[in-house]
Amino acid sequence: MQTQTRYYTPEEYLELEEKAEFKNEYRDGEIVAMTGGTTNHNEIALNLAAHLKFSLRSKNYRVYMGEVRVWIPRYRQYTYPDVMVIEGEPIYTEKGTTTVMNPSLIAEVLSPSTQNYDQGDKFFYYRSIPEMKEYIIIDQKQYHVMQYVKTSENQWLLTEYEDKDATIKFNSVDFTISLKEIYTGVSFENF
Repeated sequence: MQTQTRYYTPEEYLELEEKAEFKNEYRDGEIVAMTGGTTNHNEIALNLAAHLKFSLRSKNYRVYMGEVRVWIPRYRQYTYPDVMVIEGEPIYTEKGTTTVMNPSLIAEVLSPSTQNYDQGDKFFYYRSIPEMKEYIIIDQKQYHVMQYVKTSENQWLLTEYEDKDATIKFNSVDFTISLKEIYTGVSFENF
């Protein structure tokens, strides 16, 4: 017996999400439960967000962590990036302040269950955001960061970092961070 997938409108998703006990993403009609995070995942996201927030505190940027949604209208996607930066003021999709549309920088910490999606379709969707300039993907199992930067010719250039002593210079904001700082408090022994 085959089960039929139920498709939801964006409005139905938002109504359900308001009452949900845990976060879900919306993928063009489907509601997908988000997996629970690990301590490594949390350490990495918090380390990056804290350094960004402190470094950009007197500049015209907003730094958000996993509780703020992004709406990607072209592909009808609602996602919760691990860390994102908005230049200037957020553009909201509705009356509330829970969903934005204009991140210039997004960082995702890879989880075993979502790493293919984060590096594939999700990055494809993120690239359709006009303000998007940089995408950072961070592995939680080892020192490994991928930095995608959008060029003036609308090409995305990849730079990878695997040396714990490496330093990443961000392109979309005036910000530099070492892999040591990103991975502070992380234990690779649990993987």
